[in-house]
Amino acid sequence: MIYYDHLPLDKEILEALGKLSINYVFQPIFYPDGKTVYAWEALMRPTQMTVMELINEYMEKDELHTLEVATLFGAMQAYVLRGYTERVSINSFPNDNLRQDEADVFWEYFGDSIRGRMIIENLEYPYFSYEHWLEKSRSVRSMENLLAADDFGNGINDMERIDLMNPHIVKLDRELITGIDHDSEKQDNVMSLVLQFHSKNMLVVAEGVEEKEEFDYLVGIGVDLFQGYYLARPA
Repeated sequence: MIYYDHLPLDKEILEALGKLSINYVFQPIFYPDGKTVYAWEALMRPTQMTVMELINEYMEKDELHTLEVATLFGAMQAYVLRGYTERVSINSFPNDNLRQDEADVFWEYFGDSIRGRMIIENLEYPYFSYEHWLEKSRSVRSMENLLAADDFGNGINDMERIDLMNPHIVKLDRELITGIDHDSEKQDNVMSLVLQFHSKNMLVVAEGVEEKEEFDYLVGIGVDLFQGYYLARPA
């Protein structure tokens, strides 16, 4: 269980965080050898409901910021406790980011040990805020960390949004990946995307790789990184 009451945050947010009952699991993101870990993605696991049920509940209450803070601080706590040395990838809502006082506490609490080791994944829901993205981008880049666009191809993170965000990493949604080894339309689409993203100096992650044939095909066309049940489940 993740606890927040020891953190030097203001009383209001600590009270909101105290109402949460969550854990974190991690799913590795691999290099093309399928064995060497590039990063660990932190995934929230509420103890009393599903992740989407929790998000929907907080969206209805207009309290998504509580989950944004919980994710950043909670995922980092879990990452440090596990003793990982590779990068940590943490999800972030596209319409929110830490307030300056919270960001100051975050950097002070976790220290320079996280400089150059974090990836902030901008989710595709509930909606994109360019203002929040600019602040998020400034903060992340100042610590030499990386920005990623999640679920490209199945949501608001389309090519126009990619050009606006200019992330370091683009994660291709599972919809683009499933069955790609025998689907010529998907093959043409993904090969075109890989070329486009590489021309922009962006790394490409294939999400939802569940079959050896999919993995082998994607390695062959130059996809940079891989994530999915074929390689490893969240744990």
